[in-house]
Amino acid sequence: QVQLVESGGGLVQPGGSLRLSCAASGIIFSAYNMCWYRQAPGKQREMVAFITGAGNRNYTDSVKGRFTISRDNAKKMVYLQMNSLKPEDSAVYYCLARGRLMDYWGQGTQVTVSS
Repeated sequence: QVQLVESGGGLVQPGGSLRLSCAASGIIFSAYNMCWYRQAPGKQREMVAFITGAGNRNYTDSVKGRFTISRDNAKKMVYLQMNSLKPEDSAVYYCLARGRLMDYWGQGTQVTVSS
């Protein structure tokens, strides 16, 4: 049974930081590309950051220089360090494991950036 469980969301003031974590089980973790997506109310889900099994990274333009994705294959964990947060970063953040044949989603964690 595949499970992706996100944690670390919450309420933070503009300019603050949060670190999201995603714990994976039931998959050969190193074989999957791992992504963070987000979805704000009334908007489409968008990819925020992407990391391959080998550690190559990519980011959407709006978070470059502020967010960092990383992974620990031994622990089957993927992280999203979010700095200099802005109100427009508020959304539900989802972890995605993207494989050759199957994709697996987590349940999401809410991030709210507000003063």
